[in-house]
Amino acid sequence: MANPIRLKAIDGLKPGDSFIYQRRFTKKETLLFGDMTRDYNPVHYDERWTKEKGFKELICHGLLVGSMLCEFGGQVGWLATGMNFKFIYPVYFGDTIQCSVTITKIQKNSRAEAEAVFINQDKIQVCSAHMTGRLPMEKEKAILRTMVQEGDPTNQLAEESYPLKP
Repeated sequence: MANPIRLKAIDGLKPGDSFIYQRRFTKKETLLFGDMTRDYNPVHYDERWTKEKGFKELICHGLLVGSMLCEFGGQVGWLATGMNFKFIYPVYFGDTIQCSVTITKIQKNSRAEAEAVFINQDKIQVCSAHMTGRLPMEKEKAILRTMVQEGDPTNQLAEESYPLKP
């Protein structure tokens, strides 16, 4: 079974299409993200700092949480041209975040826009985002179709199921 987000991209996306998926964030991921980005803000590492800032504990990097958009983009072959985030509420280690992405506009030249909403396990919105980019055109969708027929070997989410519905 191929990834359902990728299959929808192959069939053709349209305004109003929504995709919902979730991810649990860990301290290990945050530490790795800090090493990769060289973001060593004490709010992610030092409890004294987080308490002074008014947080109950260490928080995840905002862009790590925002990177959930990469899952959607990677499955549909979205080539991002812009992302605008609004970080509303902290994400703590162990939080599970649900990301809902909705296509809002598609132009004939495959340029597109989408909105995303990020909600934690307590139903609190933690982030929102506006995305612009380019969707795959017909020849690119044909390549995606062939990749899926080959078992999509470079896609570690090929067998991932998405039971969450909009």
